[in-house]
Amino acid sequence: MCAGRRAAPKAAQPTCGAAQRRSTVTLAPGARAGRRTVRIAAVFCALTLFATGASALEFRSVGESGAVMFDAPSQKAKPLFVVARGTPVEVVVSIEGWTKVRDVAGDLAWIEKSSLGEKRMLIVTAQSAEVRNQADSSAGIAFEAEKDVLLELIEPGPTGWAKVRHRDGQSGFVRVNQVWGL
Repeated sequence: MCAGRRAAPKAAQPTCGAAQRRSTVTLAPGARAGRRTVRIAAVFCALTLFATGASALEFRSVGESGAVMFDAPSQKAKPLFVVARGTPVEVVVSIEGWTKVRDVAGDLAWIEKSSLGEKRMLIVTAQSAEVRNQADSSAGIAFEAEKDVLLELIEPGPTGWAKVRHRDGQSGFVRVNQVWGL
């Protein structure tokens, strides 16, 4: 064993020579606590990222007409704006009776859970979305939908497509990059 070094476990015992020339850093007592805090924070961040990465996005739609969005989960909170029936929102967090949601513009607000419906809606984000008869770019166009038009999600289609229905009854497939709410 090298002089001045403590014995390491057999499998990890260092050899003499280059290992002796390495400098060692001694941490002050307060620095060790700070280092532990950094490790705990790193583990927490990793677990948080893992948990959020593992869960799928949840989208809902406003079920009532004229649902009020608030800046906090309370009827006494400041009302921010009113959203129309069918507007898709992304669920961020749910607590007793309230849901924090993100809208298509990226704004966060609170809405009463009872104001959310089960029907899934999508909103057109492209200037004009071509809804096709089949999930194929060469298929005939069933109809076109202007920006901000709501479309009911019938089912996710093949990769890159979603089967949708307009409120007038027409249905077809739209490219997922032309809508929001999936």
